[in-house]
Amino acid sequence: MTWTFTSDLASYQAAAGPAVAAEPVTNTLLLSVADALARRGPQAFGPGPAPFFGWWTGADGSVAGGVVCTPPFPLTLGALPPEAVRALGAALGTEPLLSGVGAVNARRPEAELLAGAWGRPWETAEETRLYRLDGLLAPDPAPQGRARRAVPADLPLLLEWTVAFKREAGVRGAASEAALRDRLSYGGLLLWEHAGEPVSLAGFTRPIGSASRVGPVYTSPGRRGRGFAAGVTYAVSGAARAAGAREVLLFTDLANPTSNGVYRRLGYAPVEDRVEVVAVG
Repeated sequence: MTWTFTSDLASYQAAAGPAVAAEPVTNTLLLSVADALARRGPQAFGPGPAPFFGWWTGADGSVAGGVVCTPPFPLTLGALPPEAVRALGAALGTEPLLSGVGAVNARRPEAELLAGAWGRPWETAEETRLYRLDGLLAPDPAPQGRARRAVPADLPLLLEWTVAFKREAGVRGAASEAALRDRLSYGGLLLWEHAGEPVSLAGFTRPIGSASRVGPVYTSPGRRGRGFAAGVTYAVSGAARAAGAREVLLFTDLANPTSNGVYRRLGYAPVEDRVEVVAVG
C-alpha cells in the first residue's frame, strides 16, 4: 500500500483516472480540476507553482483514489479509504512535492483524520456542503424576468461579476477570461435578465463522468432579495441536465443559511460536508 505523487497530469490520469471517475459525485472537484488543466494548461487556475497529483494503491494493487493540488488552492482529497488518509498525513511531512501544502480540503471525516495524522496545529477555515439535484422544482413564487445563454459579447460583464463573486466569497485565484471563454464554448454560463438588463449569473461545469457542478451563482448588488438567484439557478440546473449530466451538483457555504435554503427549495438534497483545514503556527 503506497502513495505515488507526480506533477505529470497524464501519469495521474492514466493511473487514477478510472478510480476517480467511478465516484463522480464525491470526486467532482478532482474531475473538474483535472479537466480544466488538460484543456487550458498548468496555469489554468492562475500563475504560481506547478499543480501536482497523487494516487493511493491498495494492498491488492488497485488504485483506490487520488488527490490534486493547484497552488495556492488547498490539497483536495477525493474518496479515499482510511488507511490512505492516515498515510497521506505522514507523507505531508516527508514527500517533497507536498512540502508547501498548508491547507487541505476533504470530506469532514477524512479531514479530521488527516489533521490528526498531520502532526501540525490546525484550524478549520471553511465548511461547505455538497448537494445533488434530486428533482428540479421551479422557484415559487417565480421571479420576474427570464434566463438566456451568455454570449461572447457578455465577456466584460461576466469577468466583472466573476471578480466580484470571488472577492465576496473569498475564493482564491484570479478570474480568468480563458476560463469564461471555455464555459461559453459549451453554453455553460447563463444570465437572468429583468427589464432588459442582466441581473444575475450562474454557470455549470462541463459534464465529466456523468456529473456537472453548478457555480458560481452571483446577483449584482441592489438586485438581491428578489428571487433572481433562484431563477438563474433553476435555469442553469436544467441546462446542465440538458447538456448530459445525470448528476447535477453544487457546493454551499454552511455559514450562509439563505443559500442553503434556496437550493433545497429547488430540489437539491445534501450529500456530504467538506471542510478546509489550515495549518497554523
